[in-house]
Amino acid sequence: MGSRRDFIKKATFGAGGLALGMSAKSYKRIIGANERINVAFIGCGRRVGAFYESISEPFNTHLTHICDVKKSQRDKVAEALKDELSYTPKQTDDIREVLEDPDVDAIFNATPDHWHVPGSIMALEAGKHVYVEKPGSHNPREGALLISAQKKYDKVVQLGNQQRSAPHTIEIINEIHNGVIGRPYKAVAFYSNARSRVVNPTPQSPPSDLNWELFQGPAPREEYHHNTWDYNWHWYGWKWGTGETGNNALHELDIARWALNVGYPIRVDVDAAKQHFLDDGWTMYDTMYATFKYDDNKVINWDGKSRNSLQTYGAGRGTIIYGTEGSVFVDRGEYKLYDREGELIREKDTGGDEQGTALGGGGNMSTLHVTNFYDSIRGTAEKQNSPIHEGALSTDLCHLANIAYRTGRSLEVDSANGHIYDREAMKLWGRDYEPGWEPKI
Repeated sequence: MGSRRDFIKKATFGAGGLALGMSAKSYKRIIGANERINVAFIGCGRRVGAFYESISEPFNTHLTHICDVKKSQRDKVAEALKDELSYTPKQTDDIREVLEDPDVDAIFNATPDHWHVPGSIMALEAGKHVYVEKPGSHNPREGALLISAQKKYDKVVQLGNQQRSAPHTIEIINEIHNGVIGRPYKAVAFYSNARSRVVNPTPQSPPSDLNWELFQGPAPREEYHHNTWDYNWHWYGWKWGTGETGNNALHELDIARWALNVGYPIRVDVDAAKQHFLDDGWTMYDTMYATFKYDDNKVINWDGKSRNSLQTYGAGRGTIIYGTEGSVFVDRGEYKLYDREGELIREKDTGGDEQGTALGGGGNMSTLHVTNFYDSIRGTAEKQNSPIHEGALSTDLCHLANIAYRTGRSLEVDSANGHIYDREAMKLWGRDYEPGWEPKI
């Protein structure tokens, strides 16, 4: 990890704390605030590797716990880090054991979606800062609860929409806001992947090393089905996951909303269906085209193809922003600026290593986002790049699209708070919980 670590030290500490040319007074203040942060990993699936880079000497962090409901997942992380750490983190399958430890300062919540808000609120109540992976909530009501909890406990909550910390994206969004393409009026966010057939979820005993009770946690109880724990919970109904919109659309919809400088839409229309492997275990749409209309003649489109990787827009994922005087293409590694005639004016390729449509991953963009989380905890960040009140707005676009699909209706929306005027649709604003597990503020 050496070469990436050198890059991150230059990119993050040069921009976010230990910058050359800083006054001696400011330098001393940041060094004084740069105390070690004790962190815990909660959830050791495909995203946990994105946090490894930040558990190292340059970040002055200490990994206290590796927590996952499946022992093999915990062992995988311990093995991956054994040569990087001079100590052995504790292992547990129970988030409550982690949160009871007063030495833990912050958690990385990379659990399945149904655990995002309940686990994060438990952590906030225990006095911990929270980095919660996308989508950050299972439904709109939970997003609002998490915002309220952050305000109540006054801790840092960062959503894992890591492109918010990408310097090239920050640069071009600032230029858009300053008029480089005139008035931005439309954004097309897209994702194309070739996910294959998934197994049909047949009842069976849980794997011997899986704590099925704690996997379910806040969700109403049911018997285990093969192969729920291993990523397929995303597609096996709505109890655990939020479909491809929550899983991936959040990233690009967030960039679209940021670029257009909009909040909640006034209308949501969705054309979505399961189009591939009709007899497999995937229970929801795998193809969606969503339209979010705003009251100032702005619009965001989401074009999501989970199982057809044709690069309709020239890349596997990204966002195109249209303005009255030009257009911008931006993805995780580059941006391209065009004039109104479609001529390329300028481009920037970062050469970054953030993964696009591959499972799991991470990269320098994720590490920059984690660094911003740490700096926000220490009080040395110029600004927090994705506070939960901002990130939850983008997540709610995903939830609104899912509700439109599930009800089969277009949604008229209150742009002040995102509430749906259709009472039947509003029944999906929240969800049911296992008694005793309801998130409370």
